[in-house]
Amino acid sequence: MQNVSMQMVRALKERENVEVDTIILNASWRFIGIKTFFFLFSLLWRIRGAVKRFEPDVVLFSSMVTAGVLPFLMRKPDVPFVTINHGQDVTLPVSIYQWYLPKVFRCLDGVISVSSATRQACIERGMAPEIGVALPNGFDADVKKKLPDKDEAKKILGDEFDMDFSQKHLLLTVGRQVKRKGHQWFIEEVLCKIRSDVAYLIIGDGPEHETIKTARKNSSLKQKIIIAGKQPENILNAAYAAADLFVMPNIPVEGDMEGFGIVLLEANRAGVPAIASDLEGIKDVIEQGINGYRIPVGNSEAFAEKVDTVLATELKTLSDTSASYVVETFSWRSVVGRYLEFLKSV
Repeated sequence: MQNVSMQMVRALKERENVEVDTIILNASWRFIGIKTFFFLFSLLWRIRGAVKRFEPDVVLFSSMVTAGVLPFLMRKPDVPFVTINHGQDVTLPVSIYQWYLPKVFRCLDGVISVSSATRQACIERGMAPEIGVALPNGFDADVKKKLPDKDEAKKILGDEFDMDFSQKHLLLTVGRQVKRKGHQWFIEEVLCKIRSDVAYLIIGDGPEHETIKTARKNSSLKQKIIIAGKQPENILNAAYAAADLFVMPNIPVEGDMEGFGIVLLEANRAGVPAIASDLEGIKDVIEQGINGYRIPVGNSEAFAEKVDTVLATELKTLSDTSASYVVETFSWRSVVGRYLEFLKSV
């Protein structure tokens, strides 16, 4: 959410007819909970001060977390308040948070949800449908310039992880390692059914990291699985450049959801099509046969079969259409205009 919000701010500032003033928490992840608490507390007077000084047409919050200060805002300024929400900032399974959300929605004049599934989750939690709209996240299309070519990228990864990728198809997963991402399910139920010669690279960290490592340890294909953890930008870029398919085998988890799937766009922008579970915000990102395929949730045979089919017959075509589709549809230069139209309507 942090990266997406900063990219959106940059895209807004590039518009000649838009002026932007920001209140931002610039901090490392060390003690982030404490820093966030004091940042949110400071918004109670900083928002009023910024409105008086800047005289904005609208105040836009980057998530439900920051919008959560609104019920405490004394003498609410006479300006529309709008928030963006991303998924888990709506579905977080904490009872007091869920009790509080309807109070936040009542203070808002507009709500931008990053997917249709996220918007529906808002409605189920008390948002008036007429104030909410589903608009996608954007991504920074210029990042593609930093990617190495495929052969160089495979060599970088080979040196880093001590594996020869030159004759293998590379399946890639990037993201926070939480249960809904389905890493364990993919290792245990799907990978063994894929007939193609593949390697599976998992980049990221999170509470499910040890569970995923255990699944690899118990797999008969563990020599094909690399659990890389969090990686620096050069390795991440090499992984996107070297990958043949991006896999996102999400599973449903109560109280959690995939709001949008920004990593799918990051893969697509590198010409890497995606095979993913057909649920939640993923539905709004993957156009069947254009930038990948959505597979019925939990169908390991269909998932493996689609991986094999794409690798054998569709990879070149899908790689080309993936890159062009996401730039035309999801780059911030394309998306930010839709955000501005909604803000004007509010």
